[in-house]
Amino acid sequence: MTNDQTPSTRTAVLYRMVMEKHSCPWGIRSKYLLERRGYAVEDHWLTTREQTDAFKAEHGVKTTPQTFINGQRIGGFTDLRAYFGLKVRDPGAKSYRPVLAVFATGAGLALAASFAAFGTPFTLRAGEWFVSFTMMLLAMLKLQDVDRFSTMFLGYDLLARRWVPYAFAYPFLEWLTGALMSAHALPWLSIPVGLFIGTVGAVSVFYAVYVQKRDLKCACVGGSGNVPLGFVSLTENLAMMAMAVWMLGRLALMG
Repeated sequence: MTNDQTPSTRTAVLYRMVMEKHSCPWGIRSKYLLERRGYAVEDHWLTTREQTDAFKAEHGVKTTPQTFINGQRIGGFTDLRAYFGLKVRDPGAKSYRPVLAVFATGAGLALAASFAAFGTPFTLRAGEWFVSFTMMLLAMLKLQDVDRFSTMFLGYDLLARRWVPYAFAYPFLEWLTGALMSAHALPWLSIPVGLFIGTVGAVSVFYAVYVQKRDLKCACVGGSGNVPLGFVSLTENLAMMAMAVWMLGRLALMG
């Protein structure tokens, strides 16, 4: 949708909640978007709950903020973005962004730790830390709401579906394994646990996605994201397995 206002007449009327203990973030974003688009904003504050309810009843709307341009009600922040032809986020859309953000953070931490310890970010230790730090970050997301994670995990993990306590234990096992591998501590514990949970996870993901052809959400970020179960999830488990095998081989060479 476009508008034919000239720069001197581009005026928008905005009604938003601005109360003593709450200023609507969508209202703030709407005002910023309008001003960025060159509009002079008539900013009307709804400062009480009664005033807000009266406004919504008058205009037959359920939410605020509400923007009006040329006397036409555009709607809330999402409607305003659509009016300007901007991308509107689909809350149901699947995205790998949460997992990629974790991987990028794990890589950054590993490179920084390697530089601090060895004077260069590019070492074998950095590669090990990348995997182990990422395991801990993923476990941290799961541990924020273990019940929610376990419910999603039970949808595809083969072992958890046969023994439910495994779904609740998994985030703790992943965190512990990542911590021990980061420190090269207790390899007799970290290697078998990492190899076990990584193998079970890889087999479960492969079976669900590539054999059963199921369209599922991955529990890898704790159940809060809309990450599709697939290649990235499989890679996560394969990396855990590879880390365990790498450390086992390293111990064999040292021994």
